[in-house]
Amino acid sequence: MYDKYGLFRIQLGPSPVVVLFKHHTVDALLTSNTNIEKSEQYMFLLEWLGEGLLTSTGAKWKGRRKLLTPAFHFKILDDFIPIMCEQSDILVQKLMRESSKPYIDIREPITQCTLDVICETAMGVSIGAQLGKNTEYVNAIHNMGEILMKRVFSPWIWSDFVFYRTGMGRLFATSLKILHTFTRNVINDRKSQLMSAKTDTNNDSLKSDDNMYLSDKRRKRLAFMDLLLEHHMKDNALTIDDIREEVDTFMFEGHDTTSVSLGWTLYLLGRHPDVQNLIHEELSEIFGDDIHRDITTDDLSKMSYLECVLKESLRMYPSVPFIGRKLTEDLNCGDDYVVPKGTNVFLFIERMHFDSNVFPDPLHFKPERFRDESTGNINAYSYVPFSAGARSCIGKRFAVNEEKIILAKICLNFRFESMDPIDKIQVSSEMVFRAKDALNIKFIPKYKQNL
Repeated sequence: MYDKYGLFRIQLGPSPVVVLFKHHTVDALLTSNTNIEKSEQYMFLLEWLGEGLLTSTGAKWKGRRKLLTPAFHFKILDDFIPIMCEQSDILVQKLMRESSKPYIDIREPITQCTLDVICETAMGVSIGAQLGKNTEYVNAIHNMGEILMKRVFSPWIWSDFVFYRTGMGRLFATSLKILHTFTRNVINDRKSQLMSAKTDTNNDSLKSDDNMYLSDKRRKRLAFMDLLLEHHMKDNALTIDDIREEVDTFMFEGHDTTSVSLGWTLYLLGRHPDVQNLIHEELSEIFGDDIHRDITTDDLSKMSYLECVLKESLRMYPSVPFIGRKLTEDLNCGDDYVVPKGTNVFLFIERMHFDSNVFPDPLHFKPERFRDESTGNINAYSYVPFSAGARSCIGKRFAVNEEKIILAKICLNFRFESMDPIDKIQVSSEMVFRAKDALNIKFIPKYKQNL
């Protein structure tokens, strides 16, 4: 059954879980428009995220997905590129100041950068994580991520009665209050600003005939939250708490997954100077000597080899190592083998991405496998770092843009070397696929004038 169907069963706490890891069984689940309910393990996210896009299901999920899709229109995403460039420049300056050290652990600087990006794009506020500001909120975000991941895989603290009597549970409650208070305050402040602007006849951004997709220099750049607030002011069936759920979901999904992906990509590039050289060549063709200018949409479209590098990094180290579903109808896995309704099912993405029938020589870092002419065996359900089907990641293009910009800015300014061999790096396969210990990298400025 393991080899034939690509599945096996494990026991996680009181609940049996069926794990799928081959694309011919995975595609039966991902192509379903009915088996879209999240598995029971996601219930621990509800106190923080409520029933936002990640955790909701059924009619509520479909309604939210339809409402949020315009926020990820390519014109809206293009407006966020200057924010990504600005925060990447701050990161580069931090790395420049640290470049005299033998090496640095890249995890914290990258996480702070992606947190600054998602705060400004999702909420329209700058928290200055890279500058050491708003430390209470930044620490609360980090605490929540770590605690939630530990709790999911620790059945002995699943009970609220037990959990909230532990130090971890008390820290969770404190962090939750900080995060919800911060988000609600930002939402209420922004709502007041939008309502004031709506009464100003000279403000074009909120006129009824305004089109947020037009390239109008007078148009104020909108955060994701603004779309929800404008909908709320037209139809308050979408409440402030509903908006808070979605904004907190953006915050949870939008920084941690991106930061771990960037960390692994930098680590792999630091172990493969030949691949790093090819990126430098590609960027040199795009930017020439003008390495300090902002990156444009046109630039991003030309970074084809860098995109291959990102895809290969996500193959080896998918940010989300598994996806969970609870079956609302029987799942036919072929040859009349059926997983019954009500079963919790995990899609084991990491294992799928090392299938040698799809990815020859899977243990080796080979970005060229994602060149157009090399992708014949790679179908939509054998490579799923952003999931696939109805519940695929709505923010995929946002994440790819952000990662390209941050990596390009770093590679334009540095050569770098990873200090530890791959067999010394331990991974922690939790809700995100993070390094258990430091990712130590030595950064060497490419140009003396940067020192």
